Amino acid sequence: MRQGSTSSSGTSSTQHPRGEQGIALIVALLSIMLMTALGMALMLTSQTETLISANYRDSMEGAYVADAGIERVMDDVLTIPDWNTVLASPDGVTAGVTSGFHDSSPSSAITLPDGRTINLARATNMINCAKTTTCSDSDMDTSTIDRPWGKNNPRFRLYAWGPVDDLIPTSTLNSPYYVAVWIADDAADNDDNPSKDGDVPANGAATNPGVGVLTLRAESFGPGGAHHVIEATIAKTDTTEIERGYTGQRGQDEQNRRARKAAIQTPGAGLTRSEMTVGGTLAQQSF
Repeated sequence: MRQGSTSSSGTSSTQHPRGEQGIALIVALLSIMLMTALGMALMLTSQTETLISANYRDSMEGAYVADAGIERVMDDVLTIPDWNTVLASPDGVTAGVTSGFHDSSPSSAITLPDGRTINLARATNMINCAKTTTCSDSDMDTSTIDRPWGKNNPRFRLYAWGPVDDLIPTSTLNSPYYVAVWIADDAADNDDNPSKDGDVPANGAATNPGVGVLTLRAESFGPGGAHHVIEATIAKTDTTEIERGYTGQRGQDEQNRRARKAAIQTPGAGLTRSEMTVGGTLAQQSF
């Protein structure tokens, strides 16, 4: 068989037919790359679903913790005959009469289980005048979108605060959350005096609709920056029992669920007034 040819110059050359060596390796590499991409996508999806589930769990736990703080403070307020003693403040941060559920000084930095720190004195200022430094009277009386009542703007005082595990003395709770509850005169007062519950109406008004009404604000702080806020309005009735209304930053489903339910109230108390307004993510009920 002839393997080559001789050129006119006498030089011998050999020619091989074009083969397909190496194609299998290329196909194998492409298959490995495709399978790797699919595996990474599945792993990312799994991690994302895990984070979503964890965030949902933390959100729900935060809501329950804030709600538990409200219930704890309501039990305390039931034992106080004069609510003006609660609205008074010796230091501008804590209420004159505080709950039996409280932790260290509110001016001290509080370290959460995940290493983050919170300062409740600064949080109080943020609630009252949207800044971390001390609020002046003019700061708290300024009308804003969130606080449009001027001199009747609620001045929240820290009333109860501590780890959720301390809510029950039996040490049966196991939660990384911290909860704080503030108390203030209700914005329905028209006496221009947020340090007193239902003082003489200002501007010649005949009645004061805020008599015997207080506002509670509970905030829960959890792992990974989880934070939940619930506000509640409590009012004295003719039988000195408390009826309850909730203002919570909840989702639309929660708002609809609460709108369909009957008012929550202490057994034996008469329902005197019921209102609900829904705007954005904020629902309000007053009883």
